[in-house]
Amino acid sequence: MPHQAFNPQPLSRQIGWSMILLIVIGIASALFITPGIDVNLSADIAQTAENMLSAEHRLHATAYLSVLQILLELFIAIGFFLILRDHGLMLASWSLALAVITSVIASLGAIYALNSALIASNSAFDVIGNGSQRPLLISLQVTSDYTSFHLGLILGSISKAGVFWLFLRSGLIPKLLSAWGVFASLFVVLALIGRDFVPVLGHATVTGAFMACNLLAIVALALMLGIRGVRTPVN
Repeated sequence: MPHQAFNPQPLSRQIGWSMILLIVIGIASALFITPGIDVNLSADIAQTAENMLSAEHRLHATAYLSVLQILLELFIAIGFFLILRDHGLMLASWSLALAVITSVIASLGAIYALNSALIASNSAFDVIGNGSQRPLLISLQVTSDYTSFHLGLILGSISKAGVFWLFLRSGLIPKLLSAWGVFASLFVVLALIGRDFVPVLGHATVTGAFMACNLLAIVALALMLGIRGVRTPVN
């Protein structure tokens, strides 16, 4: 049954600006806080672990910014559910559930950052192998962060594919943008899973391609919603 007296326009604009804020925080973090300590940007576990040994404060900042990003992601996911539930309740519910699971996984990244900061700064870890095991302990945190991030990216992209598909069905945003979003989201999923079995899919060119496609879809959707909101449904 349709939910009466619900105007999606204000919520859609809030979602759009929240997405823009999320993008800005991510860019600022990558430029000023996480250089050298974000394994998901470099894929170099050993060097990242070594850099973390002298980056206690930046690791704390990374963790707390991650919490803010998680809260924004949850707000966005719940908002999409409220807007799209009348256009496919089951798919909207699955997309929301996957987004929540992705946020839980993302929270692990914040925990790993806090663990690394503690290992790097606490002298109690000197008793383990006379301090020689610190890089190994941090490397375990880095590896866990790397694998959890990519699993979360896969689940989050599946969730976004569902959202874009519902937008495509509903006509609440331009169909070209919706279709591109479905393509970009599934491109990310297939590339990330496929490269574990087909090494060529892990090439930097493929990685750059799916990142660019996905970023274009997300930025376009954020600007579209923030500036114009969704279209008024035709009954």
